[in-house]
Amino acid sequence: MKRFLSSFLASLLALIVFFLICFFLLLGIVGGLTMTTKKVSVESGSWLVMDLSKPLLEQELQNPLLVIAGKGQTTIMGLHDVVRAIHQAAHDQRIAGIYLKLGETPNGFATAEEIRNALEDFKHQSHKPIYAYGDIASQRAYYMASVADSIFLNPQGVFEFRGFAVRLAFLKGLLDKLEIKPQIFYQGKYKSATEPFRLTRMSEANRIQTTAFLQDFYRHFLNGIALARNLDTAALARYAAQGVIQQPVDAVKLHLIDGVKYDDQMQETLKRAVQLGEDERLHTITISNYWKAIADSVHGQGAGQPAIALIYAQGEIIDGSAENQPGDQVIAADDYIKWIREVRRDDRVKAIVFRVNSPGGSALAADKIWRELYLARKQKPVVVSMGDYAASGGYYISCMADSIFIQPNTLTGSIGVFTIIPNLQDFFQHKLGVSFDGVKTAPLADMGTIDQPLTDVEKKWIQNQIDTVYATFCQRVAQGRHMPVALVDSLAQGRVWSGLAAVQNGLADRIGGLDDALQCAASMSHLKTYRLEEYPPVKNPIQKIIESFNEELTTSRLKATLGNYYPLLQQWSELKSAMGTPQARLPFWIFLP
Repeated sequence: MKRFLSSFLASLLALIVFFLICFFLLLGIVGGLTMTTKKVSVESGSWLVMDLSKPLLEQELQNPLLVIAGKGQTTIMGLHDVVRAIHQAAHDQRIAGIYLKLGETPNGFATAEEIRNALEDFKHQSHKPIYAYGDIASQRAYYMASVADSIFLNPQGVFEFRGFAVRLAFLKGLLDKLEIKPQIFYQGKYKSATEPFRLTRMSEANRIQTTAFLQDFYRHFLNGIALARNLDTAALARYAAQGVIQQPVDAVKLHLIDGVKYDDQMQETLKRAVQLGEDERLHTITISNYWKAIADSVHGQGAGQPAIALIYAQGEIIDGSAENQPGDQVIAADDYIKWIREVRRDDRVKAIVFRVNSPGGSALAADKIWRELYLARKQKPVVVSMGDYAASGGYYISCMADSIFIQPNTLTGSIGVFTIIPNLQDFFQHKLGVSFDGVKTAPLADMGTIDQPLTDVEKKWIQNQIDTVYATFCQRVAQGRHMPVALVDSLAQGRVWSGLAAVQNGLADRIGGLDDALQCAASMSHLKTYRLEEYPPVKNPIQKIIESFNEELTTSRLKATLGNYYPLLQQWSELKSAMGTPQARLPFWIFLP
């Protein structure tokens, strides 16, 4: 009895201690959240500081775990919030100018385009200065900063200007050594998502399409810099081709930047620009804090007015709900159907703007989302705004819109379908010494099992399924874009297009960003003022903590271990989960500078 009582009391004490720890941990988190969400003031004469090395998402992401990690910020800003903050700053007398901090930017070229356009508008509307400075100027960061009045770099820093490249990883040799035979089915001669598993180098069709969109991106990049810096496009191309810019001073000589400075010298430059004395304090405010200070007034605009629903669709397209999926950046069919149906039936919502930033995913999930948007378009305008990617399944869910806005450097198209079913029979037998046997009641009952090759009948059955999905995809595009199916098929074949090419060939309507799409939706709905209703709904902090704790631990460890190879692991995981089901997604292994 004594032993039982001592064990019971010890367990009870441990349980009490555990709950006390959880209680105080929760208090700490809530306290941290309270501190980070307290009212932010904007001092007169402040420089609005924008760090171009910070990641951006389509919609603001709350991450309370960063408080525990001691990183201060609890959010990753949404791109549209950044653009709105820049627009507000143009008319805010407290903001003296914008200070861009250069670095390695993790954001895509279409995202960079939206920011750059907002900075250009700020410059022309406000006549306030924009200064840029950093230790490293990556090509995307420099492209955004090229609209600045003055650009400076650390004398010992790095200025990247070497042109664009795409590198693809091919796994066929590895699979051959392991005696793994990927059984691949696809429709579209340009559908290169399966090439890493069936080839050892790029197919000629893939080389053609990749060269085309990369050259479109590069021309747009050079033209933008040439116009902003009053330089010659051909000269810029020659600098990159010959590798003549090795040190920051080389960039100064060629007028790509305005000078070299150390950080303390840059701070003095900012002071002089706003006529501060040497001993006076320079006022700065980060763009995230500035957004906190003005968000309520911006969100309050149009209060009580009819609404436009802004639905963000970022990430891989998946079946089911995101409830049990790690991470926030997925487009789960069941969730999006619910939200689209909700705004479709809401008479207060007069239009829908669908912001797509997705390389695709499940063809079935894409078709289900397409159907709900198709029904919505019968009742109210639907306008699509495309981000860095809106390709394959990302294009599938966009093609029914009344109007499609796209950036010149968006990747789109890739209208094609594929699936992979690996045959691991030789791997199991020869490498592991494992064999399989069984019984079945019908010839196709065990079709798709990975321990044996597909029969000719099974291969034909699966290819017919892929052909049917591809034909449906083309029909959806033909219906939405008012094109003959034959023309869609000629533009499809899995080919990836730049935004510029997509407007030229009719897959998109106009070059423009999210604000342009919103203005279009308002015009189609005859709205002079409106409020925004944004989806997905923002999760409360406690729910976010519970959902993201394990994910934060796992991904941070993997990123620390794999470094630049972490995206490859992500892509392999996505492919593994997609085996055996028709997929409408971009080629996997594309990395742009």
